[in-house]
Amino acid sequence: MTVFPQLGSGALSQFPVRKVRRCRTVVNGAADGSSIKLADPAGGSLEWQLNYAGLSDIELGNLQQFFITAEGGLNGFTFLDPSGNLLAWSEELNNTVWQAGPLLALSSGVADPTGGSNGWHLTNSGAGLQSLTQTLNAPGAYVYSFSVYVKAGQATTVTLLAGNQQAVHMATTNWSRLALTATGDASASSIVFGVEIPGSAAVDVFGPQAEAQPAPSVYQTGTTGGVYAGARFRDDTFSYTTTDLGRHSATVTIYYADHL
Repeated sequence: MTVFPQLGSGALSQFPVRKVRRCRTVVNGAADGSSIKLADPAGGSLEWQLNYAGLSDIELGNLQQFFITAEGGLNGFTFLDPSGNLLAWSEELNNTVWQAGPLLALSSGVADPTGGSNGWHLTNSGAGLQSLTQTLNAPGAYVYSFSVYVKAGQATTVTLLAGNQQAVHMATTNWSRLALTATGDASASSIVFGVEIPGSAAVDVFGPQAEAQPAPSVYQTGTTGGVYAGARFRDDTFSYTTTDLGRHSATVTIYYADHL
């Protein structure tokens, strides 16, 4: 898997990040002058402008080498959205992108910490651990943060899963946001995120979020997910400015379209 490199800090980008979404509408003009318009989801595109400042020699070299490997805009690569939730359907935990343990029951409509009703109640009817996970086709060697809001009617443990790492937390009667920073198998082209609860336990969860950075940001709803295979550099030239000894700045633009 060819993937866009992270910085030495574990972040994928710096602020500001500019993200542009373009949509396409198909218009069919009839002979009588009327027209029929239909959305064309496959014709949309995304563009990210990443602005870097204070890059070290190593970080700049990694970006340059990656640009050379991709041959500018010729070859595609996997790009993880630095401004969104990498998980798909983060508020529809019964969607097929989620894998629930056989003895784990899910029910929706739970009041969530943002004032809505998008939380979920998870009940483990078995005696052993049960998990709810989602697998992303993303590089295992990245640094990730996984976070989720959790509460329980009775205090119980909740384990966060990210790759081959896990963290055990206590869920209380109040909503709390739990987080785990982790990396996966460096040779793997996928990574698993999720929560695990003990036997006979029940918890409420809301807002699972995975990000390609060391710490969680403000929760954002994930729909189609933030992993884009087949992204490309928009430009065929890589320019940078040296601002000090061992410090550089650069701007790169990443382009993704479903139909390419």
